Amino acid sequence: MPATNPAPQSEPQPEPNEKLVKIFDTERENEAIVVQGLLESAGIDSDLKSIDAVQDAFPGVGGTVILVREEDAPEAGKIIEAYRQLPPLDDDSTADIDISGVRGESA
Repeated sequence: MPATNPAPQSEPQPEPNEKLVKIFDTERENEAIVVQGLLESAGIDSDLKSIDAVQDAFPGVGGTVILVREEDAPEAGKIIEAYRQLPPLDDDSTADIDISGVRGESA
């Protein structure tokens, strides 16, 4: 019986022992989702985690954090800093954030 090779995986599997670092935190989940989208559009994988605390015992504690691989943290930090430099948005407005120069790649 001929040996069969396993099918090649389409995406690399993450290392189970990868060091993740907190790169962003906010009390507003929608803001974390925006930042995660910016990181994703720059090719940076991230993990969004909710931090919930019992509000009777810890009022005001909680929110959302974004974790990235340690080696992606400097680039992610630049993207987040560019995001923070933008003026606040009204609920009905949108903005384009140019991250093309962050990676040092030409368009």
